[in-house]
Amino acid sequence: MANTHNVTEFIFLGLSSNREVQKVCFVAFLLLYTAIVLGNGLILLVLVTSRSLASPMYFLLGYLSFVEICYSSTTAPKLISDSLAERKAISLEGCMTQLFFIHFFGGTESFLLVMMAYDRYVAICKPLHYAAIMNRWACAALVGMAWVGGFVHSFAQILLVFHLPFCGPNVIDHYFCDTLPLLRLACSDTFLIGLLIVTNAGTLSLICFLVLLASYAVILLHLRTRSSEGRRKALSTCGSHITVVTLFFGPCIFIYLRPSATLSVDKVVAVFYTVITPPLNPVIYSLRNAEVKKAVERLWLRTVRLDEK
Repeated sequence: MANTHNVTEFIFLGLSSNREVQKVCFVAFLLLYTAIVLGNGLILLVLVTSRSLASPMYFLLGYLSFVEICYSSTTAPKLISDSLAERKAISLEGCMTQLFFIHFFGGTESFLLVMMAYDRYVAICKPLHYAAIMNRWACAALVGMAWVGGFVHSFAQILLVFHLPFCGPNVIDHYFCDTLPLLRLACSDTFLIGLLIVTNAGTLSLICFLVLLASYAVILLHLRTRSSEGRRKALSTCGSHITVVTLFFGPCIFIYLRPSATLSVDKVVAVFYTVITPPLNPVIYSLRNAEVKKAVERLWLRTVRLDEK
């Protein structure tokens, strides 16, 4: 790496240069990251300890919670510490590592959300065949495909950026290392690489988003013959899921479908899918579920009894 790059570190501009705004960001993002870890960690603990939550839906949900923690941990701790730092620096190796893992976990989460939508489609539209279709091996295969898909997506991203020559300047107008801000610092023509990134990241986000919307549309159409109460609950659940999916994929599509330029607002938009959406997932996918709430209550009662002893 030292033979191809003169730059050995990058400097982040962060979200704001105003010290008062930075202090507010420090408190806000610290609270959000704590909510991400505690919320998703609680869901993981409940799913592992509760025997009643052994269906494929909860199997996929457990992996989603784990990926959410890993995904946010690639950017949030650095963002929090940099909020109070005068010099927001990261080494070249650290930058490439962060770039790899944010796309690895982000890609894995995208595929997991699609797998979860497929699980709901089978459960609602093909209930008699649900146990046969979503058996243990099928669930393991779906999760494995999500991890492999995330790795292939991330490896393609890092491969496109790794061999670019960086000879200065080294200031990144962002709060984490990403492909498009790094392209602006490269000492070579990056138009073709920008198009490849759009094909890889932008198109992937758009396709996953459209597939998710289509799956929820099919589910709602299938429920049109159900009772009004059943349709109301389905509309509430699907509406909540679509909201989270839109908050995650919308900013990704906005950022990665523009190969020729990056905007200063991109780093603000990126906050939605790196910090804001992850704490919403436990609430939307888990804590609004009656079975999960009962499992949380049982876990709490067991904990209280142990403390009393």
